[in-house]
Amino acid sequence: MQINAPENYQTATELEIIQRHLPLRDRLVLELGCGRAWMTRQLAERFQPSRIIATEVDAIQHEKNLLIDDLPRVSFRAGGAEAINLDSDSVDVVVMLKSLHHVPIPLMTQALSEVARVLKPGGLAYISEPVYAGDFNDILRLFHDEKLVREAAFEAICSSVERGELALVQQIFFNAPGQYRDFSEFDERMIRVTHTEHRIDDALYNRIRDAFNRHMSEEGAHFLKPSRVDLLKKPENRC
Repeated sequence: MQINAPENYQTATELEIIQRHLPLRDRLVLELGCGRAWMTRQLAERFQPSRIIATEVDAIQHEKNLLIDDLPRVSFRAGGAEAINLDSDSVDVVVMLKSLHHVPIPLMTQALSEVARVLKPGGLAYISEPVYAGDFNDILRLFHDEKLVREAAFEAICSSVERGELALVQQIFFNAPGQYRDFSEFDERMIRVTHTEHRIDDALYNRIRDAFNRHMSEEGAHFLKPSRVDLLKKPENRC
């Protein structure tokens, strides 16, 4: 397994990668770390799973998600990936979209054991993680350097495969186009989040803004965000 493979990238959105590689129609899907539930909505409306259980550990965001009333296939629950309140062998697909590296490092291995536990034999785990590279990452690491947690997340995945809890089906590397109309949108989406307290003084804030604005054009700021998907499968005959 590789944490990065610069020669193997394709340009695609996360949804395009999911459509190509992950069967969701009529499946029971568990999304761990749904955030603002934007992707939850896309999964529910585009791919027609039978049901999505979407969990979020951030209590403030979870309360906002509970106000969503137009996604009948989705149920929102509070909780972290390290303690999933579902029966063993009950879920067809587990999806983690840029969320594993947000699990506390000491709990990452436990989280993947929980993923393996709740999956049905033969069920799939789609774990998408940002790769520590690229212009967007250079801006992000000015105030939130994720190098160590991203490496730890990858090591936890490798450990799960080595233990035989989950088997590697495929690794997929892709550059996802990202766009921000201006710095204020970046500020709202990436800095003023409720799940992480960023310690940013005025001088650092100005550095972040200047670094971002170097990518601005009349159409906004455009980035290619490198990502890796580890598509995993629960073994059929695991004892």
